[in-house]
Amino acid sequence: MNSTIAQLKTRFEQALVSAFGTGYAGTDPMLVPASNPKFGDYQSNVALSLAKPLGQPPRAIAEQLVQHLDISDFCEPATIAGPGFINLAWKSDYLEAELRKMQTDTRLGVDMVKASKRVIVDFSSPNIAKEMHVGHLRSTIIGDSIARILEFQGHDVLRLNHVGDWGTQFGMLITYLREVAPQVLTTADAVDLGDLVAFYKKAKQRFDEDELFKEASRQEVVKLQSGDEESRRAWELLCEQSRREFQIIYDRLDIHLNERGESFYNPLLPGVVEDLERAGLLVEDNGAKCVFLEGFTNKDGNPLPLIIQKSDGGYNYATTDLAAIRYRINQDEAERLVYVTDAGQANHFAQVFQVARRAGWLPDTVEVIHVPFGLVKGEDGKKLKTRSGETVRLRDLLDEAIARAHFDLEVRLKEEHRQETTEFIDHVAQTVGVGAVKYADLSQNRTSDYVFSYDKMLALQGNTAPYMLYAYVRIQGISRKGGIDFNNLTVETAPIAELSSPPSAKPDSSNAIEHTLIELPPAGTAASQFGLNWQPLLTTVLANWKSIALTGLGIYGSIIFIQALLGLFHGINSVPLAQPLFELVGIWATVQFAMKRLLFARDRAELFAEFQAFWHGTVDQLAETADLNSNRPVVALLPKSASLPDIAPLHHTLEPVTLEALPISLQEETELALAKHLLQLNHILSTVETDLLPNRLCQYLFELSQKFNQFYDRCPVLQADEPLRTSRLVLCDLTARTLKLGLSLLGIPVLERM
Repeated sequence: MNSTIAQLKTRFEQALVSAFGTGYAGTDPMLVPASNPKFGDYQSNVALSLAKPLGQPPRAIAEQLVQHLDISDFCEPATIAGPGFINLAWKSDYLEAELRKMQTDTRLGVDMVKASKRVIVDFSSPNIAKEMHVGHLRSTIIGDSIARILEFQGHDVLRLNHVGDWGTQFGMLITYLREVAPQVLTTADAVDLGDLVAFYKKAKQRFDEDELFKEASRQEVVKLQSGDEESRRAWELLCEQSRREFQIIYDRLDIHLNERGESFYNPLLPGVVEDLERAGLLVEDNGAKCVFLEGFTNKDGNPLPLIIQKSDGGYNYATTDLAAIRYRINQDEAERLVYVTDAGQANHFAQVFQVARRAGWLPDTVEVIHVPFGLVKGEDGKKLKTRSGETVRLRDLLDEAIARAHFDLEVRLKEEHRQETTEFIDHVAQTVGVGAVKYADLSQNRTSDYVFSYDKMLALQGNTAPYMLYAYVRIQGISRKGGIDFNNLTVETAPIAELSSPPSAKPDSSNAIEHTLIELPPAGTAASQFGLNWQPLLTTVLANWKSIALTGLGIYGSIIFIQALLGLFHGINSVPLAQPLFELVGIWATVQFAMKRLLFARDRAELFAEFQAFWHGTVDQLAETADLNSNRPVVALLPKSASLPDIAPLHHTLEPVTLEALPISLQEETELALAKHLLQLNHILSTVETDLLPNRLCQYLFELSQKFNQFYDRCPVLQADEPLRTSRLVLCDLTARTLKLGLSLLGIPVLERM
């Protein structure tokens, strides 16, 4: 769809040149989605913008443009509304063709980027010796979703976890632990992380109140930075314990990160100072080395300094971030740097980016972006806290969401009189609970604060994860009710040799898009060995003609056996009526093949499974499946334990033949609305790739679920006549696949049942 919109812009530019001359080449046609579906799908406002330069009424300009506008291959004739708005509507046959392309595409029509970039996404970044809390929720979830979308678009993404594993707090904590719990500094897991947090709070209190303790803490930092073996060992134990605790949370959230903490850049900090001095940017101010910033002033209007090195020789966060930028550009070869942190750090990053540019470390070829996000608030409108006023631990928040989802599910099962296993209930509760937390965050514009509410995020109605998951589950219910295998709606031929292959060599059916259909060869191979001339074709029939198909297959197999046996033991002349009988059956089979082979491919994969059973089945099994009386002469002549390959092996193969996508017919308004929305996926993901706002994808999925429910409520699917039934099944399948893909890009797995 993106390419069509680009083509539409090109057609407008050509019409502008044809109507008003080359001076208007390159004029923006000002194409925007129509504000109201009754006006079409897109609208051009260019006529209004040209009124003054052309000195004509906008409507007259629009009329001239429309006369030169050639869009008949994908749009209905353009119409003019109001003072000069040009309205455009896609043709139904164009939409159907685009859906057929989408149907056979594993990426659902989403283009890979033409030029892949090396992108670094810096997110999550908890502090060592502290538990992850609700403040880490947004960075972790938003960063992961951005990384997933960029990866899907084809970019080379490096996910970095810039953990706080260096600085004064470690000197403070090690000094305190040496006094009250020295075993923690020499023995792994001597206390759990919760106890470490309590120790940290007490150490901070001592640091603020006790000057001797403060000085001892600073000396400990110096020892740590100089590589003192004892201090380094204590630091490593604290980091490793925190790291394991973080990983528990990341596993529950399905987050994948590469840790590269502040300590990684510590050896590079002196070089940052030296190079800034060499560039003439450093100024000493009260003993500290600073860079005075442009555009940042204090209350007196004087430029603000960014401290690079403190008067005591220590370094600031800014120094570490500058070292990180240099390393990521020079060593990691990043072309785009994305920092996902709270909005409170916006000024810090703006200042760091400015210094990096002025120093020449941040070239114009590298894009650097701060992705800010707002606060998570409680239902009282204040920053989310526990009842005791403490920051909510992320572990507790997830546990509560899962517990509530578990309770809701058990209530619903009781109301519906359903019995499910404990494993099923636990899995659904885990998926719904965690998915609800993620979606509630991602569905908000990240720049805004949002209110955290378990009741709202777990609701089955509204813009919530359960609503999306239920829409997907509803489509899987259609599959179960109708015995539909959506994976086999589209199939592809395979070599006939695969028919008699052992199980390990059977065609791979794991691909959700490309499957196999056997293109059956002319029959009579075995019979020809005995001088017989009859050459029937094995019939291909629709699945709703199963009884006829199985009967035909049974007769065909029986004929092969009869031909071989009669030729071998009795000779054809001993059964005068056999040859005319064979010819009549051959004619019948050929007519059936011609009629059904030209119809829909919907159930061909089902036929493939039936043929596999026929090919490898014994006579008894075939007779029972086809509802044949084994006392009939045709069946009675066959060895009951024989299978078709035993008597008539097929040695030749056919070249694979790719089948076209299934037919799609859009007749009802709700079908058209759903189809148009499905085709917007490519555009939505391209937009998110640029502006890094995952809530756009959430809104798209929410509207998709709404449009599907409206379509399904008003358009019969399983009860519809062919070819409409297949067409609507394709729409259902495309909706499910789009929901599954979209939710996966948000880090949310789907459920087959709820």
